[in-house]
Amino acid sequence: MNYVSTRGEAPVLTFTDVLLAGLARDGGLYVPEAWPQFSTAEIASWKDLAYVDLALKVMTPFVGGTLSEDELRTIVTDAYSHFDTPDVAPLQPIGHHEYLMELFHGPTLAFKDVAMQFLGPLFDHVLAKRGERICIVGATSGDTGSAAIEACRDRANIDIFILYPDGRVSDVQRRQMTCVNAANVHTIALEGTFDDCQDAVKALFNDLEFRDRMNLSAVNSINWARIMAQIVYYFWAALKVGGPETPVNFAVPTGNFGNVFAGYVAVQMGLPVRQLIVGSNANDILTRFFESGTMEMDKVIPTISPSMDIQVSSNFERLLFELYHRDGAKVAKTMSAFREEGRFAVDAEALAEARKLFDGARFTDEQTGILIDAHYIATKEMLDPHTAVGLSAGRALRKDTSLPLVALATAHPAKFPDAVEEATYVRPLLPDRMADLFDRPEKVNVLANDLAEVRRFIEDRVTAPGGKAKSGGAAA
Repeated sequence: MNYVSTRGEAPVLTFTDVLLAGLARDGGLYVPEAWPQFSTAEIASWKDLAYVDLALKVMTPFVGGTLSEDELRTIVTDAYSHFDTPDVAPLQPIGHHEYLMELFHGPTLAFKDVAMQFLGPLFDHVLAKRGERICIVGATSGDTGSAAIEACRDRANIDIFILYPDGRVSDVQRRQMTCVNAANVHTIALEGTFDDCQDAVKALFNDLEFRDRMNLSAVNSINWARIMAQIVYYFWAALKVGGPETPVNFAVPTGNFGNVFAGYVAVQMGLPVRQLIVGSNANDILTRFFESGTMEMDKVIPTISPSMDIQVSSNFERLLFELYHRDGAKVAKTMSAFREEGRFAVDAEALAEARKLFDGARFTDEQTGILIDAHYIATKEMLDPHTAVGLSAGRALRKDTSLPLVALATAHPAKFPDAVEEATYVRPLLPDRMADLFDRPEKVNVLANDLAEVRRFIEDRVTAPGGKAKSGGAAA
C-alpha cells in the first residue's frame, strides 16, 4: 500500500513515511493509492470480534507490510488498554432504531482519543526503529490538543506543540492541555480563531527549510493514521446494529471533516451505509456546500459547540480529490483559488456524487440546548452540545426510519459543563480521575497571530538533536 498526495506533486510514500510526514510537501493530504475492499460476507464474519481484533482487520491493509502483524497487534492492544470500557465505543439505544455511539471513554473524554491513543505508541514504535526524533505541531479547536498531548506526553522521541484559539475553547478543554506537567509538551494560546491556528500549522509545514530542520510531524487529521484509526468504529457500530446485511445511517457533528470522512472511507471499503449526515452549528460551511455545491468561507462565530467553530475544513480536500476523480492538479488549482478568493464551486456532477451519500443540516445554540434538555428529560442522560448537533441533524434528515441511525457521541458532557447546565439546570461532573482538574497548576502561553512569533517559540523550546531541551522549558 502506497500513498499519494491530493495535489499530485509530492512523492509517493509508504504508510510509515506518511505517518511521520503528516502534510504532503506539495501542501496536499495523503490518501491510499487505492481503497482496500472487503466483501459483505467478509465483513459479516467480523460480527463477534472484540474491538482490538476488528481494528486489526480494518487497519492491516493500510499499513502495507511496513508493520508486521505482531507489531500492529501490540500497538493496537496498547492503544485501547487505556479506555474505561473494553468495547472502546459502546452503543446505547435511545429510540426507534436510534443509537448513540459513545466515543468519549478514553483518557481525555473525547472521540479524538480513539485515534490519538493509537498514534502515540505507533509513533514510538516507528521512531525507535528508525532512531529518529520528531517535532509534532498541531492545531486544535479543543479536543485534538488534549488527546494528542495525553498520547504523546513523556515520550522520549517526541516534542509536541499544540496551538489553540485563545478564549475559544472550554475551560475543561484548555486545562486538559495547559495543566500537563511534561517536559516535551508545549501549548500556544493563539490570539485568533481555530482557522488561524490551522493556517499557522500549515504554513510551518509548507516552510520546507523549517520543516526539515525541526523534523516536523502532524497529529491533526491531516495525518492519515488519524483517519485510519477512526474508520474502525464505523465498522464496529454497523456490525452491532444489523450491518452489513442492513445499511446504516450515521449522524456526525462535523467541523474539520476528518471524523465523517472516515465514514466515507468505510463505505469505499465495502461497508453498506445509506447516509452520512453532517451536523453543523452556526459555522455551517459544510452544510452550505452539500446544499449548493459552493464552499465559501465566512466569519467564525463562537458557539456552545466550539470544536465545530471552523470555516476551513481541512479534510474536505480528501473528499474533493475523490469527487474530482483523483485529479491532483485540479484539486491544487481549486484549493489555491479557495485560499485566495475564499470560495469555490463544484459542477453539478460532483455535487450529485457527493449528495448520494452526504446530507447536512445546521442548528443554532438555542436549538442545540433544547435537544440537550429534551434528551435529559426523556432519558436522564446528558449530551454534550456537539453530540446534540449531530443527533439533531440525524433526526432531521434521516430518509428511512426503518434503518438504524447511529449518532456519534463525540465528547463527555462534562467537557462543556456550562452549556449542558444552562440547558438542563444540572451540572455534569467530571469522572473521579479528573475531579482535581481545576486545582492543578496551569501555564498559558498567549502569542499574537504572527507566524514568526510562533516559529521562534518552537525553535526556543524544541529538544536539540543531542536530546537536551533548549532554554525556555515546558509550556505546560
